Amino acid sequence: MTAPELTAPKKPMNRRTVGGAERWSWIFQRVSGVILIVLIFTHLFINLMTGDGVSQIDFAFVAGKWASPLWQWWDFAMLVLAMVHGTNGMRMLVNDYATRPFLRETLHWALRITMIVVIVLGSLVIWTFDPCPVDASGALLEGVPSFCESVV
Repeated sequence: MTAPELTAPKKPMNRRTVGGAERWSWIFQRVSGVILIVLIFTHLFINLMTGDGVSQIDFAFVAGKWASPLWQWWDFAMLVLAMVHGTNGMRMLVNDYATRPFLRETLHWALRITMIVVIVLGSLVIWTFDPCPVDASGALLEGVPSFCESVV
């Protein structure tokens, strides 16, 4: 009985696989997943377990929270990391299941554009949020932290 003949390995699907980008992408998924667990569970604990729970979440709660740069950066990090992590995971699925190069590239571009749009819009909400809106009704500002009293 003779040994089977070995065939030459397939060429990489694209240039990105040659330089180890897929390996780093895999490592990024694992590291970002662990970081996201910490970010998300801390976010949930602060929002739901402290104070009055879910009933405390209103405009005043968000205004008070985002008055601190720490929470703005926390939510920004959570937004960016979650979007990049999710997009990278979807990119891996597209690579596995989209067999036609044109379809694969189209889906990759759709993922990139969607990720950028969501990050830009989410960042605008986080960084341009005004905790003391000038034309707000009294009912909206009821319970707003003391830093807004000079504005009201």
